[in-house]
Amino acid sequence: MPRQLGELEDAVMTRVWQWNRPVTVREVLEDLQQERSIAYTTVMTVMDNLHQKGWVRREVSGRAYRYTAVSTRAAYSAALMNEAWSKSDNPAAALVAFFGMMSSEQRESLNDAIRIVQRDTPEGGSAESPEEMREGARQQAREGGGEPPRAEQEQAGGEDAGPAADPEGADGEARTGR
Repeated sequence: MPRQLGELEDAVMTRVWQWNRPVTVREVLEDLQQERSIAYTTVMTVMDNLHQKGWVRREVSGRAYRYTAVSTRAAYSAALMNEAWSKSDNPAAALVAFFGMMSSEQRESLNDAIRIVQRDTPEGGSAESPEEMREGARQQAREGGGEPPRAEQEQAGGEDAGPAADPEGADGEARTGR
């Protein structure tokens, strides 16, 4: 189970996930500097730590590293939710409380996810996209048909030591020695 990312780790991983391509320390640094004052070596250390923890893979590009996410933010979030849920002494009550905290948009996303999981089971069938499913559910509600999903019925009722750095390369990007 993954442990939750720290604040700076999350800020770095957010960029890696959003950009969805190999990134350098310098690129992440320049973007982070728009929000805060931060040193190159700090970002390099964080990215090296993320590599050591298995969150990113890296490959040499010239004398620098390019980092790529190993997993998606969705997978990270799901693992955190699963870990928290599995630690509950009453998983059903934890889910009901969690659903009760959700906004209507989040509940819509949950309903879409349930439909996708049900579709992927042998007795499932529809190959609609989440947007098509959402529109179908809206249409059904406008026509007054069907019951709300079970979750809605229940709710209505009640994301170390620093690395040793090699000298900076021609592109100004340092590479760790690990």
